[in-house]
Amino acid sequence: MRKKILAALTAGLIALGSFGIADAMPRDQIAKIQVKKAKDFKYWTKGSVANQKLVNFVTDVTNKNSKNFIPVEDRLAVFDMDGTILCETAPYPFEGMLWINRALYDENYTASESDRNFAIGLEKFIKTKNPNDIKGSSENRQGSVFVGMTNDEYATYVEKFMQKSVDGLSNLNFGESFYLPMIEVIKYLQANDFKVYIISGSDRNLVRILVCDMLKIPTNQIIGTDMKILASNQGDKDGRKYNYREDDYLIRGEFFFKNLNMNKVVGIAREIGKQPVLAFGNSDGDTSMLNYAINGNKYKSLSFFLICDDMEREFGDIKKADKCIKLADNNGWIKISMRDDFKTIYGDNVKRSK
Repeated sequence: MRKKILAALTAGLIALGSFGIADAMPRDQIAKIQVKKAKDFKYWTKGSVANQKLVNFVTDVTNKNSKNFIPVEDRLAVFDMDGTILCETAPYPFEGMLWINRALYDENYTASESDRNFAIGLEKFIKTKNPNDIKGSSENRQGSVFVGMTNDEYATYVEKFMQKSVDGLSNLNFGESFYLPMIEVIKYLQANDFKVYIISGSDRNLVRILVCDMLKIPTNQIIGTDMKILASNQGDKDGRKYNYREDDYLIRGEFFFKNLNMNKVVGIAREIGKQPVLAFGNSDGDTSMLNYAINGNKYKSLSFFLICDDMEREFGDIKKADKCIKLADNNGWIKISMRDDFKTIYGDNVKRSK
């Protein structure tokens, strides 16, 4: 039975004919990126101030003779995902595109009328940028179209969708649409004994599928938005009143917890139990996490803020970029300009096609 369901999920994704197969740096090659020392960075522009500040920080805090030395067990770095290490503009964050595909284009699934209408409006909004096109509220809707799936079924669905081309960037698919300079940062930190956590507003299991194997990040170092987890025979019974049975297996439930803004700090405090010394983000939803890293920290610490200012190789937003620059300056974060600091974003064979 499980094999039949997985086959149906796969068929539903193949039915989405508007996405083709891309030709960018494959995930196994991204996984092989190595940066152990400053000279190993290949994808940052020469003289990048942000890159140099990172290198100076790491050099300092890993030097046992420095007054700023940080023991290995306290070298914690936290990264947002969408828009910080992964494309969110071609044409929309990965999770949103996945959600639309499930609600509108999966021939083996029938969405509720509410979800379908919302997906139609969201798809229209992506093209028009007119918020009036969105019909209904997004609140508590994040996991609605995947309720009842097992983790394996959900993973199969996500992995198939990862093979589809993004819209507007040539030679690039969803699963490979990582910012190569930021992957170098993660690899550099890992090589210097930093423990890297991904702290995302996207579904926790989705983030695990996208990054864990490729970036060698353990699944317990992913903190994201959570859906309820249910036993297959549990139904509407409260978990406190239900006992897992021999014939049970775990399935996805409805939306449970949104990991955004202060909730990111809550997640870090609950699941890590220590204050990070490095934080990376790209939007006002990362404000609390970035400030938490640099305020009241017993160690030297830095926060970096990615600015969406590249209009040539990416779908930058100058109005948003200007606001982000002010936000970074007001909070003491180090700005990373995608336009000026990134020698390449996805690789030279990826071009903006519209």
